[in-house]
Amino acid sequence: LDAINKLITDTMSNEATPSDSAIAELTSQIATLGASIASAKKENKTKEEWDPLLKQMLALKIEYKEKTGKEYGPAKDSSKEATKPKGEDNQEASDKNKEKRAKKAAEKAAREEKKRKQREEREAREREKLENLAKASSEDWSKVFGDAPMIQSKSKSEEGAARWTKIGTLAKEMEGRKVLVRGHLHTSRGVGKGAFVLLRSSLFTVQCVAFESSGKEGQAGIPSAMIKYMTGVPVESIVDVYGTLTVPKNPVEGATQSNVEIQVEAFHCVHKATAAMPFQMEDACRPDLVKETDVGAYDHEANQSAAEGGRVGQETRLDHRWIDLRTPANQSIFRVQSMVCTLFREYLLSQNFVEIHTPKLLSGASEGGADVFTLDYFGKPACLSMSPQLHKQMAAACGGFERVFEIGPVFRAENSNTRRHLCEFTGLDMEMAIMEHYDEVLDVLGDLFVYIFDGLKERCGPELERVKEQHGFEDLQYLRKTLKIDYATGCKLLREAGVEQDDYEDLSTENEKKLGDIVKEKYNTDFFIMDKYPLAVRPFYTMPDPNNPKLSNSYDIFIRGQEILSGAQRIHEPTLLEERAKAWGIDVKTIASYVDSFRNGALPHGGGGIGMERVVMLYLGLPNIRKSSMFPRDPRRIAP
Repeated sequence: LDAINKLITDTMSNEATPSDSAIAELTSQIATLGASIASAKKENKTKEEWDPLLKQMLALKIEYKEKTGKEYGPAKDSSKEATKPKGEDNQEASDKNKEKRAKKAAEKAAREEKKRKQREEREAREREKLENLAKASSEDWSKVFGDAPMIQSKSKSEEGAARWTKIGTLAKEMEGRKVLVRGHLHTSRGVGKGAFVLLRSSLFTVQCVAFESSGKEGQAGIPSAMIKYMTGVPVESIVDVYGTLTVPKNPVEGATQSNVEIQVEAFHCVHKATAAMPFQMEDACRPDLVKETDVGAYDHEANQSAAEGGRVGQETRLDHRWIDLRTPANQSIFRVQSMVCTLFREYLLSQNFVEIHTPKLLSGASEGGADVFTLDYFGKPACLSMSPQLHKQMAAACGGFERVFEIGPVFRAENSNTRRHLCEFTGLDMEMAIMEHYDEVLDVLGDLFVYIFDGLKERCGPELERVKEQHGFEDLQYLRKTLKIDYATGCKLLREAGVEQDDYEDLSTENEKKLGDIVKEKYNTDFFIMDKYPLAVRPFYTMPDPNNPKLSNSYDIFIRGQEILSGAQRIHEPTLLEERAKAWGIDVKTIASYVDSFRNGALPHGGGGIGMERVVMLYLGLPNIRKSSMFPRDPRRIAP
């Protein structure tokens, strides 16, 4: 503002005269507009708010130049002109910018050079290993070590697969036994005339040891060529190791089977890894330094490069997912995921539910709206299913099955680049007939999740520990009788905590997270149900609340403050169903078969849809749903 006042004084003293009132008025108007724009910027107003003032001021400046023949502005200081060469300030600024650009360019070049050298070093190591391998294989020791013939199912032994022992079963009680194991070559190192190899199969690792020897009577020795061969096989190759199981004096650090090791007698490569590794397995297994946020936007570019401390970026992992899946944490995550589906199926089958399989090609959107993937179906418009909702209702309420469930893919064409959204995920859906109240559904759902949570603790203990080693998380807290609150109570809890939330407005992600924290502190549970949502924020087929037309008989279920299930009592009356569809702007013709299915008698019913990946993500406290999806599909990724 001081600068603007000086501009007014200088301009009026140098360019306006008392006799030229028109110029003085023009100058005053320009200065006033300038002050208004400066004030708007200082108050952090948007450009849209002050842009009209700017355009008006520029027009007045043009008018000023036409009347005076001069540019609008303060008179130049002749003394400064005399002592400072013209353009010196610009030159200084330009030089500084050049220096910054040069510095950035140099830093970038240094990084690229470092990457190039590291790549060349890796390639050189791989070449050296291959050369050593070729040299070692030149001697005729094929029965003791070397490349095994390609397995093409040419023949089979009497024992078959029983010849091999699973690495995870190796224990000190088996000391002295001869064992044959197969796995990925995790690491190998030569020490003097010996070789130490760590072999990995799924979640388990064992150390294999060999030292050069001439052999005893009746036994083959270990030639130096075998040591060279063992240390020359590229990491991640598939190898067979045969030897005697022994118990070392001290536990083997870095191996899950730490109480045993294999004294190698034969070592064969079943399939050699020929491509350079995009990242090192040791880096991919490093524990998280800090806990990432599990909400908000996901930056693909920021997660492409290597993370701090030698860790591997998420996008790099996903680009080479077939390798990333080999880490113990990822092996465990997807075993937990498998168990979630198993427990879901087990419990519902025990409650007389029938598993069904519904179509994923539809003639119209399954829930209305535009967020569907469209396609051409033999000249007719079609889309991928957003939900099995309509068909599971037909089966349960109209088809006589009464209680049904499905585990299948769900497609959402939402351009949401967040940490919790995917364009394709696995839905765990259920639908059931009710006798008098939709609480019957909530009781089943509450008991279902307690069964799943209990089952994971009982059956996935080792997997949960391996996930904790890399992605530390707190055990999920839940009640034996699932907590249920209504939407109005949830909104009230938020307002009491100082958060603005109207009873009839949808919850934002941030407010859901905050409510989860409040519920955890107040009720000591990470898992709860909230029902009686506003009707305006629920799908067209949701049954309205008979006591309040603004509410609905609908509910969401939350884990750690994030929604993992959405459900409701459904409308089974065709006339009301058509009325609600029209209110949503849905062409009733596109769902005619769905509506017609309720015209021949339909059971009152309700259900819900669960996002399987989100359940796994939140149960394990993972910060990103891409970590709980084996091959995720988001707006930016459709491969591998």
